[in-house]
Amino acid sequence: MSGVQAMPTAVGVAGLRGSGLVSSSSTSLFAGDCKRKARRPSYSAWALRQSRIGSRSRIRSKRGLGIVCNLAGQYEDSFDDVQRQLMNYFTYKAVRTVLTQLYELNPPSYRWFYNFVAVNKPTDGKHFLRALGKERQELAERVMVTRLHLYGKWIKKCDHAKTYEKISDENLALMRERLMETVIWPTDDSSTEKIG
Repeated sequence: MSGVQAMPTAVGVAGLRGSGLVSSSSTSLFAGDCKRKARRPSYSAWALRQSRIGSRSRIRSKRGLGIVCNLAGQYEDSFDDVQRQLMNYFTYKAVRTVLTQLYELNPPSYRWFYNFVAVNKPTDGKHFLRALGKERQELAERVMVTRLHLYGKWIKKCDHAKTYEKISDENLALMRERLMETVIWPTDDSSTEKIG
C-alpha cells in the first residue's frame, strides 16, 4: 500500500510477557520505556496477545450469553453464499429461457433438454453446466451466455437503494404486526363504570 507507513506500537514488555513473546528478563521494547508509566496496550498488541491465548481459556472466558447460529453466518462473512445462490438462480432462469426458445424453434432438442433437466436439476449451476457440457457442449454454452445476459439485464434494472428500502419497510411492517399481536389492549368499559 503506497503512502501508508506502519508505526511500531510502544507497548511495555509487561503487556507481552503473558503472551509468551517476550521473556521475563527483558525490560522494554523501546529505549526510555522504563521511565514511562504503564499504559494500556494498543489494539495490535491486544490482538496479538489474544491470538496466543489457548482455546481453553478463550472458551472459559466466553461462557456468558451468546448467539450461535451456523446457518446464517456472521457479519464478517464475505457473502459468497449469496453470490453462489444468485449464480444458481440465474442458471435456473437461463435454463427456463433456453427451454422456451427450444420449444418454439427446435422441438427435438427441446425434448432432449427437457429430459436432461428432469434428471439433472439445475439447482447447482456449476454441477449442472458441467454435466450438460459433457453431453451437449452447444447447449451448455447457450445456457452460459443466456445466464450472463440475464444477469446483465438484472444489474441494469436493480435499484439497490430501493431494495434496501423494501427490506427495511418489510422488517418494520413485520415488527409492527408482531407488536399488535402481543399487546393486550384495554377494553373500553365506560358504560359499566360506577359513577360515584
